Amino acid sequence: MGEVKGFLKYQRALPEDQTVLERLKHWNEFHLPMPEEALSQQGARCMDCGVPFCHWGCPIGNIIPDFNELVYRGKWKEALERLWKTNNFPEFTGRVCPAPCENSCVLGINNPAVTIKNIEYAIIEKAYAEGWVMPRPPKKRTGRKVAVIGSGPSGLACADELNQKGHTVTVYEKNDMLGGLLTLGIPTFKLDKLIVERRLNRMDQEGVKFKTKAHVGVNISAEELRNKYDAVVLCGGAENPRDLNVSGRELKGIYLAMEYLTQQTRVNLGKKVSLKDRIDAKGKDVIVLGGGDTGSDCVGTANRQGAKSVRQLELLPQPPLERAFDNPWPQWATIYRKSTSHEEGVIQDFSVLTKSFSGEKGHVKHLHGVRLDFGEKNPQTGQRSFKEIAGSEFTLNCDLVLLAMGFLGPAKQGLLEELKIALDARGNVQTDDNKMTNIPGVFAAGDMRRGQSLVVWAIQEGRSVAESVNDYLIKSQY
Repeated sequence: MGEVKGFLKYQRALPEDQTVLERLKHWNEFHLPMPEEALSQQGARCMDCGVPFCHWGCPIGNIIPDFNELVYRGKWKEALERLWKTNNFPEFTGRVCPAPCENSCVLGINNPAVTIKNIEYAIIEKAYAEGWVMPRPPKKRTGRKVAVIGSGPSGLACADELNQKGHTVTVYEKNDMLGGLLTLGIPTFKLDKLIVERRLNRMDQEGVKFKTKAHVGVNISAEELRNKYDAVVLCGGAENPRDLNVSGRELKGIYLAMEYLTQQTRVNLGKKVSLKDRIDAKGKDVIVLGGGDTGSDCVGTANRQGAKSVRQLELLPQPPLERAFDNPWPQWATIYRKSTSHEEGVIQDFSVLTKSFSGEKGHVKHLHGVRLDFGEKNPQTGQRSFKEIAGSEFTLNCDLVLLAMGFLGPAKQGLLEELKIALDARGNVQTDDNKMTNIPGVFAAGDMRRGQSLVVWAIQEGRSVAESVNDYLIKSQY
C-alpha cells in the first residue's frame, strides 16, 4: 500500500457538515468538501492487510484498496477507472450507501475504519469537475432489444450494462420523472436530484432510451413488450408498504412514509401540489413509526418543514452501542447509529407497540401505545419474542403520523398478474439462478426480486441480471 504505517500516523476524518441551524433552512446537500491533502491521508490509512475483507462487505465488490492507494498517490483518474470497473453509480453510493465495506475493514477490528465511502464520493465528484466523465457509447450494436421496467438503481444499472454490451435498451418508468427511488424516495438533502439527472443525461447520450408515464401492466401491455423485445427485465422495486391495522388508522393525518417523502421531493422540484393534498408538518407534533432509514428521512423532512416536535418510535429494542458477542467482525455491525437527521432534533423511543389512534373531528390527535419486553434470541431463528408490559400503556399527542415500517415486496396488481409471474414464499418475484422468472425471456432484479434492501444491493442485482440477460441473448441467436 501507499504508506504502510499510514493507519498509525493518521486519524479517521470525515467532511464537516453545515451546522444544524444552517441546513434546516434549505433542502440541499450539506456536507462540505475535504481538501485533497486530507483525502490523500485518509487513503494512506488503508492497510496492507493481506486479505481485504472490505471486498467481502461490499455487495458490488469494489476494488477498494486499489482506489484508496491511487488517491493517496494523487492518481485520481486511475482511481476513477478502478472504481468504474465495479460500480456504475459511485455518485449515488458515495452519498446514500451505509458503507458495509467499512464495517468489514480490517483496521475496523480495533480502530476507526478507513473512510471508504467518502473517498469514493471524492473520486467521482473530482472526475465530473475535471471533465473526465464523458459519454461512452458502444462501438457497435448487436441488433437485440431489451425492455427494462423501472428506472430505479437496479433498472438503471441493468440498462447501463446491457447498453455497454451493444444491445438496444429501453427503460419504462411509470412516473413522470426518471430515477425511481433515487429521484422520488430519497430526500434531496441526501441526494440532490441534479446528481441523478446528470447521470441520466449521460446514459441518454450513450444510447439508452427512456419512456416516462409508461406504467407497464396499466397503460402499456406487458404481453406486447414480450412480443416486441428479445428480453424483458422487471426492476419495479418493493412498492407494497407495510401498513398498520389498528383502530383509528382511518383518521386524517396518518400517512405512509413514501406518500410524504415523494410529495416533498415533487415540491422541491417545482411540481404543483394542491393545498388540500399537501402533507405539511409545520407547527405540528409529528410521530414517525419505524426506526430505519425511511423513518430517519421523515424526521429530516419534518424538521425542515418546521415541525413543532418530532418523535420516532421503533418496535424493536435499541441496538447496543458496540457489537454484541454474536455479531462479530466482519459482519455488518448491528449497533445504534445516529443519522444526520437525528442530529437535527428528534425524540427516539424503542420497544414500543402502537395499539390505536384517536382523534377529534376525524383528524388524529393521539397515539396510544404500550411498552414491550423482549426475550432472548431463538438460537435457531435469531428472532426474539416479546410481550406487553402490564401497566406501561401511554398516550402521545400528535397531529401528523408517518408510517415508515418497511415494505412487503412488489405491487402484485397489473404487471405481475398480467404475465402470471410466480412469487416466492415472501411475496417477491421468484427467479432461477440466472434471475429468470417462470416466463422464458423475462428476468427480475433488485428489490422486486430480493425484497427491500440497499441501493448498493440494487446496483449489484442490476449488474448481475445484465450478465444473465446477455448470456441468454447470445445463446438464443443459435
